[in-house]
Amino acid sequence: MTRFNRKQPVRQATPIVSISAPATYTYNQAAGFVRDPQSELFLLAVTNMVSADSFYEKAVARDARFKKLVHEVAAADPEWMTRFLPWLRNVANMRTASMVGAVEAAISMLHRGIPGGRQLVNSVLQRADEPGEVIGYVVSSYGRKLPKPIKRGIADAVGRLYNERNTLKYDTASHAFRFGDVLELVHAKPNKPYQSVLFKHLIDRRHGRDEVPESLSMIYSNAQMRKAASEGDHVTLMSPTFLRESGMTWEDTLSLAGSKVSKKELWEAQIPSMGYMALLRNLRNFDEAGVSDAAAAQVIAKLTNPVEVSRSRQLPMRFLSAYRAAPSLRWAYPLEQALNLSLQNVPLFPGKTLVLIDTSGSMDNRFSADGTLRRWDAAALFGLAVAHRCEKATVVSFGGRTKEFPLERGESVLRSLERFKGGYFFGGGTPTKQTVDAFYSGHNRVLVLTDEQADRHGGLGVFDRVPLNKVAITFNLAGYRVGHAASGSDTRITIGGLSDAAFTLLPMLEKRASGEWPF
Repeated sequence: MTRFNRKQPVRQATPIVSISAPATYTYNQAAGFVRDPQSELFLLAVTNMVSADSFYEKAVARDARFKKLVHEVAAADPEWMTRFLPWLRNVANMRTASMVGAVEAAISMLHRGIPGGRQLVNSVLQRADEPGEVIGYVVSSYGRKLPKPIKRGIADAVGRLYNERNTLKYDTASHAFRFGDVLELVHAKPNKPYQSVLFKHLIDRRHGRDEVPESLSMIYSNAQMRKAASEGDHVTLMSPTFLRESGMTWEDTLSLAGSKVSKKELWEAQIPSMGYMALLRNLRNFDEAGVSDAAAAQVIAKLTNPVEVSRSRQLPMRFLSAYRAAPSLRWAYPLEQALNLSLQNVPLFPGKTLVLIDTSGSMDNRFSADGTLRRWDAAALFGLAVAHRCEKATVVSFGGRTKEFPLERGESVLRSLERFKGGYFFGGGTPTKQTVDAFYSGHNRVLVLTDEQADRHGGLGVFDRVPLNKVAITFNLAGYRVGHAASGSDTRITIGGLSDAAFTLLPMLEKRASGEWPF
């Protein structure tokens, strides 16, 4: 009997379901609701940076829970898993979680004789350094013998991803598994005419045989440019055409030029060939070098191009980080435009909406050890983005204190975030139910952006005061095992994640449409 893929007894506005009565407790001892394995895995995966501590759960325990859930769901419903993980990589933009998930799912399926692991691994590998990343994970977790579905899936991806430009960008000595290592381990076959020569060269360069065939024109040109720069000829480093044709990255260009070339001229030559992420992370450097308005206009055109925003797969918080780092006002409006483009799935809500943003102590937790953004940054970003699209919104920050945030119509989301940062991050406990009780007043819906670890309170759930015919939405930003409310009915809804893909779980809320997974 199938465990997951069955008709639900009630209509749902969300596929994320929990038991209808509390069976345990949140970390702060409120009534806790346990979710089914698919729902728990979904919420964990869309918030999981892998190998990163969260406030209530150490990285080792979090990673072990993720692995266990992947094995369980892959065995019980492999069809769901083969839809979920590509969506996680390509729409939710969770790179590491999708790769680890694909490896563990493929191993679980292999042990049970379930086909599809090869295709699953191939589907999540979208960048040329990722085959090596996957091999590194498998070797560190299971030893050097690659399971056959994983080996073949990587080989399929190599045929798609290995080209001259990606070689120059990603095949560096900093990686334990170079492109040549990957080729020797998975025995990938060339599927394009030029790859026969390229693959041989990748193995040669891995073993110190660095002579470049002239037929690999980009790599050959790159080698010639490096040689010229080492001999003091920096003229070609100032040519956008030469830089593009030689596949020179901005890091390489700066390193080769050193202090002998004007940074302003160097950036202006490099900007036309720079990728989206590279532009986004170098706005401060552009300003410090004093790039011209014409060069800045090229940057802005790319940052605000809807196709480029979509292709870049940047999480919305990345635009917030860039906004905070960029000193010049000339980037403010373009970053606002780019942020709005990255939030295209945020719905328009008619009527009155109560938006509650959790700024308790546990939300003051970085997503990764080397990151600067915290969970309450994401909560405020998504909460304010929703509020600006509501017909009428009441926005409240809650933690050790509780305070309504005055929303200003026509204000940009990034400007609202700056005001919010100036006095609405409170720390302390998580009085979710108490805040709902205090501020709910006939609203059409309630949206709580939180890690769900509510404080102890009287009652069964945090939405006791909200009538059952009104929608109560939990936006989960941490993926802990236990939730603060039941989910699965057509008015009690849980979504989650770090991208606006989470909002695709809210189709036609007001019409009580049957909820389906967004993949």
